Amino acid sequence: MRLAGRAALVTGGGSGIGAGIAERLAREGAAVLVADIKAEAAERVAADITASGFAAAPFRMDVTREADCEAAVAEAEARFGPLRIAVCNAGITDRSPVLEIAFETFEHIVRTNLFGCFLSARAAARAMVRADPPGGRIVTVSSVSGQFGGTGRVAYGASKGGIEMLTKVLAVELAGHGILVNGVAPGPTQIARTRHGPRQRAAFLDRMAIKRYGTPAEIAGAVAFLCSDDAGFVTGHMLNVDGGFAATGVMYDPKDGD
Repeated sequence: MRLAGRAALVTGGGSGIGAGIAERLAREGAAVLVADIKAEAAERVAADITASGFAAAPFRMDVTREADCEAAVAEAEARFGPLRIAVCNAGITDRSPVLEIAFETFEHIVRTNLFGCFLSARAAARAMVRADPPGGRIVTVSSVSGQFGGTGRVAYGASKGGIEMLTKVLAVELAGHGILVNGVAPGPTQIARTRHGPRQRAAFLDRMAIKRYGTPAEIAGAVAFLCSDDAGFVTGHMLNVDGGFAATGVMYDPKDGD
């Protein structure tokens, strides 16, 4: 197992992509603190992991609170030893148009997604610097919505674009401490939060080389790679796991004519 003996923290681990990541890291040998603002969700995921014979524990955490982020790191280390892996996954979304979105909604999304990523990553990094020897892996979770303009993405897209630059700055500043920082940018992924109607789903699929939505397990596989020694010379990179969404231009069959 590639991650045997390593303590890990996964924020937003109670559902969707976060749950998939927590489960995959545990199967790879990591001991995982499953952190989520919804305590029952974290408890359920942690229980499923331990029932499968792997190490996990739940923790209630609000990533917008600095004290919660520091407490989550302390809990992970108290239970499992020095923190070596942190996955900053917690996030929320909204689809309000720019002319209609309330400032409070915009602020809440940016505070949760971007500020929360910063606070949890910094708390993890401080612990990794204190460790003997220092070092670890931090993985952020962005989105292809942070790379392209799209309707109804003013808050979500801005927050995810910020995460991409944050990832690069963290990578540069922390490399000297043996901490590698990378991110994953999922494309359309089949989770409960993704409630796309037929027209929206068709619009996404039209931009994708692989004509289906991704799964949490596929995102988790990319995260596990970035947390492993196999990615020992990778830092400051955003790995798109998007079915070719970002690589695709105009899609049409030349046989259909001009």
